[in-house]
Amino acid sequence: MALLAVLLVAGGCSHTSSGTDEVSRCASTVPVALSSCVDGYGGALAACRESGHSCAADDPATAERLDRLESAVRGACADGDFGTLSTDALVGRLRNSCASEASSLAWRTYGGPQGVAWAGADERGRACLSYAHQRGRLLMSSLHVALDGCAATPGCDATALAGEVDPAIASAQADVEEACPDLPALIAVDQRTYVARAARQASCLAAAANADTHGLDLGCGPSAAEFDAPRGQWTRIPVDRERWGAQCADGSDYSFWVRLAPAGARLDRVIIGLQGGGVCLFESDCAARKISDPGLFTAADDEPLESGIASSDPAESPFADWTKVYLPYCNQDVFAGGGVVEQLGATSVPRYGAVNLRAAVEMVRNVLWQKMDAEGGAGFRPDELIALFGGWSAGGYGTLYNYHWLLDDLQWPRTAAFPDAGMALDNGSIVGVRGLGPVKIPAWGVRNNLPPYCFAGECSVGEVIFNAIAPRLRNAPQQQMLILGNQRDQTQQRDAFFDDEAFFIDTMRGTYCRTKDLNGIHWYLTSASDRSVHVVSLRPEFWAGEVAGESMRDWFRHAIEDPATLESRAEEGDFQEAVPGVHAFPCAVAP
Repeated sequence: MALLAVLLVAGGCSHTSSGTDEVSRCASTVPVALSSCVDGYGGALAACRESGHSCAADDPATAERLDRLESAVRGACADGDFGTLSTDALVGRLRNSCASEASSLAWRTYGGPQGVAWAGADERGRACLSYAHQRGRLLMSSLHVALDGCAATPGCDATALAGEVDPAIASAQADVEEACPDLPALIAVDQRTYVARAARQASCLAAAANADTHGLDLGCGPSAAEFDAPRGQWTRIPVDRERWGAQCADGSDYSFWVRLAPAGARLDRVIIGLQGGGVCLFESDCAARKISDPGLFTAADDEPLESGIASSDPAESPFADWTKVYLPYCNQDVFAGGGVVEQLGATSVPRYGAVNLRAAVEMVRNVLWQKMDAEGGAGFRPDELIALFGGWSAGGYGTLYNYHWLLDDLQWPRTAAFPDAGMALDNGSIVGVRGLGPVKIPAWGVRNNLPPYCFAGECSVGEVIFNAIAPRLRNAPQQQMLILGNQRDQTQQRDAFFDDEAFFIDTMRGTYCRTKDLNGIHWYLTSASDRSVHVVSLRPEFWAGEVAGESMRDWFRHAIEDPATLESRAEEGDFQEAVPGVHAFPCAVAP
């Protein structure tokens, strides 16, 4: 703790942007108070988890840390001392920042809010997790203070800052590697990734604690905003490869589309859509697709979608005036690739899907933060942002494999996921979702990006994911998985390697019945039996059509506005007559 104490003193540097003692006192108080809160809150979370339970929402130890933070800030700050934020808005932001960043580190360490990793670890494993959490907290606090000191100093030397930050990160990594060699087996992430994510959290803490960073790019927050875009218009946004490591499978740069909410609408209502486009897994199919459909391997020729749930017409979609983000699909890895090049014989395929997705969403987060702070009012509050995160076909799979990141790492707690026509159903054979998971998770560098409560090969299967994530859902009302599709879908059937259509439909029906009553898991299955339908939420006839008495459009509105009463929707229909061999649902559904 001696190092932390020294850095806390160094963090006392302040700036006097308006020349008053009160502003100087506010600017110097906020970073130290926030750093202390994160460390203390994290310690309280560790004490709860390591005693065999999770901290209750009103746990006195965590509440005391937040109250101490609030008292320090109110004692030092007045309205107007912190940019455009009132004191009430500043207190709200800092309380959320403390709780969410401390929780994120704890969840990464102990296996989600439900503590799966801790519960399943032996004595050695628990010692490992306990040490990793302590070391991660120390690193976050020390880096936070170092970044604050630089952010508060006009003309701060970024090179000198790196000379302080880089050794601290390297030291933390070495310590965790030595004390906790089994970390990847316990929580998926390796030691390097664990430490790097803690360091990145320190940047977000510094962004929350400084109204003026004097041009220092923290990599998170308003100072890190990389683009501007007109409100109410689609704009293509390139992603800096050097900064983010993003790229497409043909070697080109990644780009995505954003349409900021129109003037007068809330910027912090966000819908994120992941493009579909199948998947290639072997040398033969990847090589053939590169020749027959090169557009699958680049983002340069993709355009945003504008129908059904994605419509910008308020008469069609209740989300028409939300901020919209459209993520092209260009790595044939269902948005799961962790930034590796898979060599398949003579064909190489860069698998960067998760890297691209997370870069784009963080870039949007930084711009929303910048714009909402500039507008005044309460500024950017991730805990008040509401998001729909979903995708179509391969993008549906990508939703399954990345939803936890928005909740656990990005800390957007009021986010609902909607995988459409990407249920990751398993056919029970070696060449199926479950059989390919243990092969492709390492081959695509996926493991570091999977949740610490589900990272074995079988976690490629939708039903396994639903069961694993359900216990951590509903910490906020909107936290839920909204699973969509038509019961007859030969494209999804083919992509999941089902030879028999009746078996595919029966597998979907069985999965529905086994998971529909899990915490936060809801289904909406449409009933077109006379034809195969792939993707339903973009098709106006299904978006406006009803299943069991409720339209999909109203069901989605229900999921956002009154999620506690949402119910799964499915109908028996005449599939048994239309597709010989199909069996009735093994649970009660609408006739």
